[in-house]
This record gives sequence, C-alpha cells and structure tokens, in this order.
Amino acid sequence: MRRPDEPESSEITDPKLYLGRREFLQRSALAGAVALAPALACAEEAKPGTPLEGVKPGSFGTKEEQTPFDDAASYNNFYEFGTDKSDPARNAHQLRTSPWDVEIAGEVGKPGKIGIEDLLRPHALEERVYRLRCVEAWSMVIPWIGIPLGDVLKRFAPTSNAKYVAFQTLYDPAQMPGQRRAVLDWPYVEGLRLDEAMHPLTILAVGMYGQVMPNQNGAPLRLVVPWKYGFKSIKSIVRIELTQKQPPTSWNVSAPREYGFYSNVNPSVDHPRWSQSRERRIGEFRRRQTLPFNGYAEQVASLYKGMDLRAQF
Repeated sequence: MRRPDEPESSEITDPKLYLGRREFLQRSALAGAVALAPALACAEEAKPGTPLEGVKPGSFGTKEEQTPFDDAASYNNFYEFGTDKSDPARNAHQLRTSPWDVEIAGEVGKPGKIGIEDLLRPHALEERVYRLRCVEAWSMVIPWIGIPLGDVLKRFAPTSNAKYVAFQTLYDPAQMPGQRRAVLDWPYVEGLRLDEAMHPLTILAVGMYGQVMPNQNGAPLRLVVPWKYGFKSIKSIVRIELTQKQPPTSWNVSAPREYGFYSNVNPSVDHPRWSQSRERRIGEFRRRQTLPFNGYAEQVASLYKGMDLRAQF
C-alpha cells in the first residue's frame, strides 16, 4: 500500500566511572523510577546488528516457522522513511539511535525518562516469537527481543486516573525523509487502553533475531502488540504518556472509516478496500485463513467482553 565493531580501548568508559555514574543516578529522583543495572558497556555499543547476550526464552509465543531475517528486515512499513516497502531499509541507516531517552509522563506518580541502555539489560530481555499481521493482508513470524511494557510502566507508578497509554515517534525530518511529505500528520502517534498496555503479551522490543533492532524495523525501541494489526506497534518511540482520555492515533485520524482505535485482527471485519479474512505469509505464495486476534484469542479475547468488535474495530 502506498498510502496517504568493536570500539577502540580508548573509547571504552572506565568501569569505575560507569559504576559511579550509575550510583549517582540511583540516588537521584529519576533513579527511583529507573534503576540502572549492568548492560552493554555503554550506549554507543547498542548499534543495530550487535548481538544481544543473556536473552532468555519468553513464556509466550508461537512455534510456527519464522520469517527469514532478510525478508523481515527488507519489507517494512515505516512511512517516516518512505511509503514503499523497500524505502525503510534504504533510508533508515541515517537514523541516530544513541543516545536515546524515552520520556514517561502524564498520569504517573514518578514521571521521568528511561534510557535505551537500561532497556538493554541482558537479564531483563526475553525472546518471544510473535506473529505480525499487517492490515494489508500480509504477515510474518518474528523472534522479537524485549521486555513487557507493563513492567516498565510500573516503575513510574501509574495513578488511578490512568486509563490509556499514548505513544509518540521521533519527529526529525532531517533524519526521517518521509516526514518531509504530508502523508500523515507527523509525528506518528498511537495508543492503547491501559489494560491492553499492561497485558503480558505486550512488549517493548529492542531487538529481533538475536540482535539489536535494525533501524528500519523501529530502532531503538518499538511497541509489539501481537493481536493487533502491525501499524499499532509504533516504532522509534520517544514519549509515552498515560492519559485519562482516549488518545488520538495517526491512522485513525487520517482515515477513521478504514482504521479504528482498537485495530484488533478480526477476519470478519473487512478493510473498506479489501478482505481481511485471508493473509499471505511473507515468503509463501499460498494464502491462509486469518485467525481472530491473530491467533491470540485465548489470551486476550476477555479484554473485549461485551464489546461490539465490528463497531469498535
């Protein structure tokens, strides 16, 4: 759819200095929410393609055959780098992913920022093989590496007023050439209900296929919500805000008749311009039946009890 290397020794931080910095942060107000632990030696090492060590198998996932890495890294929707499927892999190399902080704000008791180096702590990372279903009727199976979003949000103490979670992508047209065109109202924004965000299937991904996330796949940090269409899994996140009211989401604002707020994978609700009942797995020629909630109905269908999923699509 075309719609509207190792560093030199002189560059490595002295361990005493690094540990001193961590100790300082732990004593600060911010460290109350972000307790740093040993990670990659420094943020500069967290380059796309760097192997991620100490990743543990996740408790959720599928045993289906995985999509080859080359396919997953070359066939992407990331309109900030262009609307053609090959544009992100061609253009995203210019994105600087370190240093990178994510602001956590809104209805939280401990607002602050979290650095990507904290999210790359080896003992905290899980690999989860999830299906990714695109609204354009293609799909993949990808071994994502990340941590539950709920675990991160709990650090910042959501208040009783928090009902939704809003996300925002980096806005930087100098690095993201697609933002120089009015394809969407930039920056890209997305949102979930709080219970969706806290669900154990929902993760913040920092890698895939055993390595740091490629830029074109959403480096350095992207959301993965496996029972929803792929555009809900916002990439290159710089801000997360907990809100009382349902936040705007980019595609819903752009084309509300075609893209709902919930955007759960529902084969019985067609896109106005094509059917969603079948899908083509990238790398295959045959089409397969689309599964309700992308195959995760057992885990998430209860979140929508009593809702009309044709009207609240």
